[in-house]
Amino acid sequence: MRAARINIGSGSSRLQRHGGTLCCSFCTPCLQECLKPKKPVCGVCRSTLSPGSRALDLEKQIETTETTCNGCNKKMYLSKMRSHAASCSKYQNYIMEGVKAVTKEPLHSTRSFPNRFTFPCPYCSEKNFDQEGLVEHCKALHSMDAKQVVCPICASMPWGDPNYRSANFMEHLQRRHRFSYDTFVDYDADEDDMMAQVLMRSLRDK
Repeated sequence: MRAARINIGSGSSRLQRHGGTLCCSFCTPCLQECLKPKKPVCGVCRSTLSPGSRALDLEKQIETTETTCNGCNKKMYLSKMRSHAASCSKYQNYIMEGVKAVTKEPLHSTRSFPNRFTFPCPYCSEKNFDQEGLVEHCKALHSMDAKQVVCPICASMPWGDPNYRSANFMEHLQRRHRFSYDTFVDYDADEDDMMAQVLMRSLRDK
């Protein structure tokens, strides 16, 4: 894997540290996902994405760290692993066996799905805001309201607690909801399913 700047049209797999704290590094395909929203933010620290620097130290580490193929047991550097995996039939069989082991039969039972597309304002009677609209509404009309309220966005998520009241809802909104969870989360996939998807995509990504 070689490393690239924010030149997302190049299709390379170079590594890039974004601006600001320079704490997070991405390969180009992952960076493309982060740049999809109208207001791009880092998928890790949630700070605004800005031009950064090439992560030469990580590139060097990838080029000098040795690993072993789990399919054919051949030793190689990490930088060569992706191209090797794309052509190694034993490695692809190894991955497919793992995918089969974690794949579950789909659930046919009827489930009720929470509304994760529109949200009510927790301060007033206004309803049917999308996430960005709720943030703008609260900033415009409720920025000085100190009442502790339940975040309607978090409450609709699988991990959300509908009874938890945020001590500082406005700060919570601006820190946690500057991006849409839909960009990064598959609500219907459990951890094993997501791991299987990652493995399959890594095989297809040359």
